[in-house]
Amino acid sequence: MIRKQYIVDEKNRRVAVQIPIDVFEKLEETLENYGLVQLMKENEGSEVLSISEAKSYYDGLEKAQ
Repeated sequence: MIRKQYIVDEKNRRVAVQIPIDVFEKLEETLENYGLVQLMKENEGSEVLSISEAKSYYDGLEKAQ
């Protein structure tokens, strides 16, 4: 069970929730991984890079940031 605290407005309606940061980070990681898997499934059968091509592509991404 996730420990949570609710934020309420002046009419005592729930408008937000607070959860521990470690729980949030785990949820975020899980969602990102799920999204990555879905993207990979959508792109099955598309171009596959060799290790050297992938490293070169990755190095280009780092320089672009």
